[in-house]
Amino acid sequence: MRILLTGATGYLGGRLAPRLLERGHDVRVLVRDRSRLRDVPWADDVEVVEGDLSDPDSVRRAFEGREIAYFLVHSMTAHRDFAEVDRRHAETFAAAARAAGVSRIVYLGGLHPEGRLSPHLRSRAEVGEILLDSGVPTAALQAGVVIGSGSASFEMIRHLTEVLPYMPAPKWVRNFIQPIAVRDVLYYLLEAAELPPEVNRAFDIGGPDVLRYGQMMNGYAVEAGLHQRPIASLPVLTPWLASHWVNLVTPIPRALAVPLVTSLQNDAVCREHDIAHWIPEPEGGLTGYRRAVRLALGKMRAGEVETSWQNDAVLGAPSDPLPSDPEWSGHTVYVDAREQHSTASPEQLWRVIEGIGGDNGWYSFPLAWALRGWLDKLVGGVGLRRGRRHPHRLALGEALDFWRVEQLDRGRFLRLRAEMKLPGRAWLELSAVPQDGGTLYRQRAVFFPRGLAGRLYWFAILPFHGVIFRGMALRITARAEAEARASAADENAADQITTR
Repeated sequence: MRILLTGATGYLGGRLAPRLLERGHDVRVLVRDRSRLRDVPWADDVEVVEGDLSDPDSVRRAFEGREIAYFLVHSMTAHRDFAEVDRRHAETFAAAARAAGVSRIVYLGGLHPEGRLSPHLRSRAEVGEILLDSGVPTAALQAGVVIGSGSASFEMIRHLTEVLPYMPAPKWVRNFIQPIAVRDVLYYLLEAAELPPEVNRAFDIGGPDVLRYGQMMNGYAVEAGLHQRPIASLPVLTPWLASHWVNLVTPIPRALAVPLVTSLQNDAVCREHDIAHWIPEPEGGLTGYRRAVRLALGKMRAGEVETSWQNDAVLGAPSDPLPSDPEWSGHTVYVDAREQHSTASPEQLWRVIEGIGGDNGWYSFPLAWALRGWLDKLVGGVGLRRGRRHPHRLALGEALDFWRVEQLDRGRFLRLRAEMKLPGRAWLELSAVPQDGGTLYRQRAVFFPRGLAGRLYWFAILPFHGVIFRGMALRITARAEAEARASAADENAADQITTR
C-alpha cells in the first residue's frame, strides 16, 4: 500500500516507519526538516516531503497518490495554545485526506475515562473526533501508558523508582492504569491499516495487566534488581506541584511533565476490547507489564534504543542554527576558543568526542556541570540528565544532556546547540583535525547574549571558563591518548601470544 506517515521523527512514528517498510509498503513521510532523518537507517527507503501540518499546501502535496494515512502528531507541551494548534493540524489533515480520496486514516490518541479530562487528553480526544468525522474511514486507537525503551512514560517510572528509596508521591499513584508494551502498540498500528472500509470508530487498546501506578513502579524495581519502594500518597501534591516534583526527580522537563502528570489524575483502563473482533492479538498474546519492562531494560543495556522522547523538540529552546561567522558582524558575540595537540590519531580522538556526555560526562569540573543541570531543572529546563540514546554514537538532531546535535560530520566535527534555560543562544563545537604526528583538537563555545541579562550571565561564568573549557580540552585529548596506549598494548600482547 501507498502510505503517508506523519510523526516519523517522533517516538512511535520513528519505530513504525521501518516496520511498514518491512511489510513491503511504499512509505512517504511528512517532516518539517529532512535533516532530522539523515542518520536514520531507513531514511533512504522512504520518500521525504518537507512541510508542516500548519501549511495546507505542503499537506496536500504529501497526500498525492496515497492510500493510507497515519496521524501520529500531537503536542506534549504546557503551552497555552497547544489545543488550538492540534485542532488546526487535525482539520488540515482531515480535509487533505478527504480531497485525496485516501481509504483510511489511522490515529493514536490517549486512553481516557468519561467525564472531565485533562487539557491534553481532551485535546487528543478532540483530534480523534475530527478525524472520525472527516468522511474518511478512521481507526482511532486509544492507548494509556506506553512501556518501551525511550518512552517518556517508561522513563518517568524508571527514574522515580531508581532515585528515591522512599517515595512521597501524589495521590494518583493509587490510580489504576492499563499499560501497553510499545511492541503491541506498533502491532495494532500496522494491522489497523488493513481494517475493512466500514470500520470508522475509536478502539481502546491496552496490555493484559491492570495495575495501580505504585504497583508499576515496584514492578519496575523487581525487574531492575532494586528493593521494593515504600510509597506514601500525599494529597498535598497537586498536579502543578507534582509536575515540578517529577521535573526535579527525573530527566523529564517541566513542559513535558505537566501533560504526563495531569493525564494521570484519572484511571486509565480500557472500557472495551472490541479491537479483538477485527484484529486478533499478536502471536503469543499481548505483552505483560513486567515482560515489557524487562524488554525495555534489555534494549537500554544493549544500546539498542530505536527512538526516544528525548529527541522531541523543547518548547522555548532555540531552534535556529549557528549563523556563519561573517553574519556575526554588528552583533555582540562571546567566544571561548581552545586548541590542543594530541598524539592520538584522528579516529581515536573522534571516538572520545562522539562519546561525550551522558554517563561519560563532560571531562571537566563535574560538580559545575551537575550544578548547572540542577539550576536548569529548578527553572523548568531539561537539566543534565536526558543523557544520550547510544553510549558511543550520536545522530543528527538527537538530544545530548541539555544540548542537541545540530551538526555532525562524523570523524571530524560536532556542533551542539544549547537547550538549557539561558539569557541568549549558545553552541559548543568540537573537532578533530589531522596534524603531523597526531591530531589537533579544536573547541569553541559561542554565546549570543540577549539583553543586559545575557551579558551579565557571560561575565558571571567567565572566571570558570579556564577550569571548565581548558579542562575539557586537556582531558579529552588525554583520554584519547590513554585509549590509544591501551589499544597499542593490547595489540602487542596479542602479537606476542601469536608468535609463541
